[in-house]
Amino acid sequence: MSHDLYREAHPMPFVLTHWINLCSMVFLTLSGFYIHYPIFGGWMGIARGAHLFWAFVLLINLLVRLVLMFFVKDAIMPSTREVDYDYKNWLPQAANRHQLIPWVKYYLFLKKDHPISGKYGVLQKIAYVATPFLILAAGYTGFALWSPTASIPLFHAGTVWVASLFHLGGGGDPIGMRILHFWIMWVILIFTAIHAYLANIYNFNPSKLIFAWKESGDAHGSAAAGRKAA
Repeated sequence: MSHDLYREAHPMPFVLTHWINLCSMVFLTLSGFYIHYPIFGGWMGIARGAHLFWAFVLLINLLVRLVLMFFVKDAIMPSTREVDYDYKNWLPQAANRHQLIPWVKYYLFLKKDHPISGKYGVLQKIAYVATPFLILAAGYTGFALWSPTASIPLFHAGTVWVASLFHLGGGGDPIGMRILHFWIMWVILIFTAIHAYLANIYNFNPSKLIFAWKESGDAHGSAAAGRKAA
């Protein structure tokens, strides 16, 4: 099976949102670790300010990406230039039907042949659909810890509930929310590592395309020479 990739797989708007997402994750992780473990003094104000700034960037970028999926067209199958609206790649597709177990075996090197697939494999699609919810959970717990928003009923109620969940009493102790925020970060980091593995399981062509917008394979797109406008 060919694994050539063309720019139609990741149009420039999605390349930009991917870059912004990566930068946000890196700076949020670094500043978050410092806030949690201030190994050297004098930087807490900068770390908190950077953490807040990149949190807003990440959330706005998520909103932009979700809107773009209804307006930007990209490849609908691997190794093709045929395009359709991006949101269709996130919905159940006939090409992915009954392919969950084959994909699990393939990723564990228990199956040699590449499973049938749409643009995204079954596990990729599940992981990518879960990403916005993880980001929103991180944002919610973060705003519940930020003093200007912590007292807003929407966030305060969550703090009280989490404190009760961690058996910290009924006063809404924020340490429970802080613990939850910390572990959500680890879930996102683990997901990112798995995402990098799944995206590059055959070769590094996906990373070359999404980071450098560099195509691989036949420049004319032998899989589908013409673009299909849906």
